[in-house]
Order: sequence, then structure tokens, then C-alpha cells
Amino acid sequence: MRSIKRIIKSKKVNMGGIILDQPLPNRFMDQIDPILLIHHWDDVLKGGQMQNEVGVGPHPHRGFSPVTLIYQGGIQHRDSRGNDSIVTAGGTQWMFAGLGITHSERPLIELATNGGTLEFIQFWVNVPAKYKMEQPYYKPLMKDETPIYLSEDKKVEAAVVSGELNGVKGKVDTFTPINTLRFNFIKDGKIEFDIPREHNTLFYLLKGILSINDDQEINAKDLVQFENDDSKIKFTAKENGYGILLSGTPIGEEVSSYGPFVMNTQTEIMEALRDSQMGKMGVLIEEF
Repeated sequence: MRSIKRIIKSKKVNMGGIILDQPLPNRFMDQIDPILLIHHWDDVLKGGQMQNEVGVGPHPHRGFSPVTLIYQGGIQHRDSRGNDSIVTAGGTQWMFAGLGITHSERPLIELATNGGTLEFIQFWVNVPAKYKMEQPYYKPLMKDETPIYLSEDKKVEAAVVSGELNGVKGKVDTFTPINTLRFNFIKDGKIEFDIPREHNTLFYLLKGILSINDDQEINAKDLVQFENDDSKIKFTAKENGYGILLSGTPIGEEVSSYGPFVMNTQTEIMEALRDSQMGKMGVLIEEF
């Protein structure tokens, strides 16, 4: 079985007035190459607001893929390339920022107006230097479009967004091998699977209690970093819950980042700031 390197409890952070849980980066590491960041938003919107008063307004990105997994509620994505889509619970928004794109992520109009729970994970995936200035793209993947692997006992459902799990392949193409697996557990459910040994691998539990490899129990908002010493992992649910497994081939390049830009050198960051200020990453005018 693949050994656990460490278990880290996520911390509350303030992102522009939005309080959320941040399992990565943490006090032990800035990244788990190629995963750069994980944010977990789980909050109740009070209602009585306009859509343009909630969520995150237009902002640029360059050089990586910001990915959003929706668990409760829904998000409307708009970007400077003309994409405008709504993804609800169980769905995924995968965006490759490439040479530059401006986008916004707003809770659904109904959530802003009437209130309700919004829960999602956003994580950032790095890409090799040679791809960072490719053309951006955006791919929404709805719940019913996401391939599913069901455990033998029918109590663990794994939605495969990218990569592969036990022969089930995801629909999102990535520049380097990336597994994005969304697990839903029913109490006492068990699943065993293989992840390539060379993949850096992490698991984040959003809700519930889970036993890993029959010897380590984790709780909600724990991040597990695995060693690269084996391929096999086993989960056993102690109660109903859900979590994500992310794994990927490490890129092994220097990372230079500033706010919404992830490049390889400080010079490239300065160029990104300049290009953003000059409008080269596109302009997004939201209509409400």
C-alpha cells in the first residue's frame, strides 16, 4: 500500500473578504508538484443580493489551469473569450489560462437572490514552461457527462474528471498526466485502486470520516500527502462523505508566481503584469 507522508489540517484564509479553507499551500509546502493550490469554499449565501455583489468578479490569469469542482449550488463562468456557462453540483469547470484570459465566477442568480449553500473546490494545476503561452480554453463538464467508476460493494462512487481510475477515463485532456477523482462514500463502503507510483498524490476529505489503507483515519478538511513508494490505495468510509484525489507527474521546473499568474521566472511575471494592464489578456464586461 502507498504510505502516507503527512496529514495536514486545512487553515482558514481571507481571500478578498471571502473566508475559506486552504489545505494547500500550507506550512510544510508551497505546492505538491504539479498541484499549486487548493481552496475549499463552503458557505451559506444570505440572499437579497444582486449577482454582481457575490463571488469573484473579472480578473486575469496566465500560465496554469484553475479548476473548479462544484458540490452544492452552482457557479456561472464568464470569460474574455466569449464563454458563458453555468455548472451545478457534481459538475466541473476546467479552464486553461495559457497566454492570458480574464474570467469571473459568480454564484447562480437564484443563490444571490434567495440565498442557499454554495460549496466548491478550486485547485490550480501547473503546466510545463513550453505550454504556458498556448491559447486558453474553457471546458465545462456537467455531472451527467462525467464518467463514473462504482466500487464492487456499490457504496463508493468515483467520478473521473481527468486521468483514469480502474479503466474508466476522464473527459478532460491535460498537458501532463493528471488524475482528478471525485469520491462519494456511503458508510462502510470500500474501494481499492492503483495510482502510478511516479505520480505525486494527495487526497482532501471535504466531509465525513475515512480510513486509509486500513490503518489511518482522517477527518473532514484533512489533506493527505502520500509517499511515492507504491501504487495501491484503499479507502474505507466510516461515515457518509466525499473527497477528492489529485495526482500527477511532477513537472520539476522552477515556479514563479504572483497573484493570478504562474510562470517560471520573475521576468515572466513582470511581463504578465504588463500585458494584463495593457488589456492583452482580454476584457470581460459582465451583463446582469
